[in-house]
Amino acid sequence: MLEKLQKVEDRFGEIESQLGDPSVIADVDRFTKLTRELAALEPVIQKFRQYKKILAQIDEDKILLETAEDDELKNLAAEELAELKKSKAELDSELPILLLPRDPNDEKNVIVEIRGGVGGEEAALFVGDLFRMYARYAERQGWRVDIVDSNPTTIGGFKEISFTVDGAAAYSRLKYESGTHRVQRVPVTESSGRIHTSAVTVAVLPEAEEVDVEINPADLRIDTYCASGAGGQYVNKTESAIRITHIPSGIVVQCQDEKSQLKNKEKAMRVLRARVRDLAVREQNEAIAADRKNQVGSGDRSERIRTYNFPQGRVTDHRINLTLYKLESVLNGDLDEIISALITADQSKKLSLSNENF
Repeated sequence: MLEKLQKVEDRFGEIESQLGDPSVIADVDRFTKLTRELAALEPVIQKFRQYKKILAQIDEDKILLETAEDDELKNLAAEELAELKKSKAELDSELPILLLPRDPNDEKNVIVEIRGGVGGEEAALFVGDLFRMYARYAERQGWRVDIVDSNPTTIGGFKEISFTVDGAAAYSRLKYESGTHRVQRVPVTESSGRIHTSAVTVAVLPEAEEVDVEINPADLRIDTYCASGAGGQYVNKTESAIRITHIPSGIVVQCQDEKSQLKNKEKAMRVLRARVRDLAVREQNEAIAADRKNQVGSGDRSERIRTYNFPQGRVTDHRINLTLYKLESVLNGDLDEIISALITADQSKKLSLSNENF
């Protein structure tokens, strides 16, 4: 482990030197890439330097215990040594996790797509519930949510809705939300009071930058149309809505949220790049499917990941067998306990695999 950490520190020093080079500063793309890498390594370096300092202090205290003649000095050294060993043990647990390979997408903004599945109108209502849950969670994190497209129903739900979440490391936390979410409750449309089970799917895609995926403009078919809505003042009379078809993949993206055709096109292209990149990544992952199955939150949208049970006020995440009796709080955006538990479980699995391969 120490050898790996030393290599990381050496790389950190190399990057610091390169960032002081005028030719690197003049190259915006390279400078940005190196700055991001430096920021990603900094938490590891801080812990490693703290660890080395503790090891040096432990050696000093051990020598002092062996050579000091003053009993009071020996007692002080023994007390300090006990505290240092405790700190070392904590870092012994933290450092291997920090050395795990980072997901290169963790720092990215995300595209979230929620679609109603089994359950008709009740599923559509739950799509709306989940959108509000993520919007409130994003607000707590200081992130910005922007609707790209939505297909509302007459009773207040959505057949589907897609939106962007812009914020620091948004993907690192929201990536665990991909999958099938079940809801068990008495629908507002049900007069007999029977509990129904409905389902919706959530897809969380890291936003693809233009350098991540190359899209040939010749491969796009762009159509404009009048935005639809609830009627009356909400219907856009001009052809500001945009539908973009990526001909090679058949992916279709549309956006009608903005009154400006240009803004709708920009939003649609953000989603299109993310979907094209996601398709390429999923095709690659078919070759390493076994590895994906070993990860918590593999991103498989067919995987049932969570159940929201209204009669019991219960939320259960099936991947880690976590049950919380705080349904209302969770739906109000209090997701940190669930997401933190998923991150811990994911790190533990990766650490176990890393130790097996060591």
